[in-house]
Amino acid sequence: MMIDIREAYRRALDGFGNRLHLVADDQWELPTPCVDWDVRALVNHMVNESLWAPELLAGRTVGEVGDAYDGDVLGDDPIKAFEASAQGAVQAVYAEGALASVTHLSFGDVPGEDFISELFADALIHTWDLARAIGGPERLDPELVEACAEWFAEAQEGYRQAGVIGDHRDVPADADAQTRLLAAWGRRNW
Repeated sequence: MMIDIREAYRRALDGFGNRLHLVADDQWELPTPCVDWDVRALVNHMVNESLWAPELLAGRTVGEVGDAYDGDVLGDDPIKAFEASAQGAVQAVYAEGALASVTHLSFGDVPGEDFISELFADALIHTWDLARAIGGPERLDPELVEACAEWFAEAQEGYRQAGVIGDHRDVPADADAQTRLLAAWGRRNW
């Protein structure tokens, strides 16, 4: 990957945060491209992931964390909840040893760098999901799209087998890199 994965993740979270600030009061219940998630549920997912990141990168197990982050983690101020959790997640990925740490995920142990790559990809794709739901700017950072596509080329079959992404969609022959990436994740933007 041409970009440091920690920097890619930070930038993806920044992009999500930028779109989050555009959510109007009457848009929290709008549907997103993520089946069964409205805007609030999507943001809750992102905050939840960001809350888990420091725990898992510090070597804690899912069992040790338990149900601490179950349910609604947004409270009365979803934007503040996102910003605080994203700041904690970014600090955790830049902590000494984070890339080489062993993260204990629900499906097994993976190196910290792999976990951060998953966080980055999820944040980037959900940035587009949020933008699409609220009618915000859908164009993603081209450098991040390229980095995500490079990583996802090897990871997508595992994601598909786990049932966490939709079927790969066919794209027009002249599709750009972002359209191809979104199609690999089961999204359609054309």
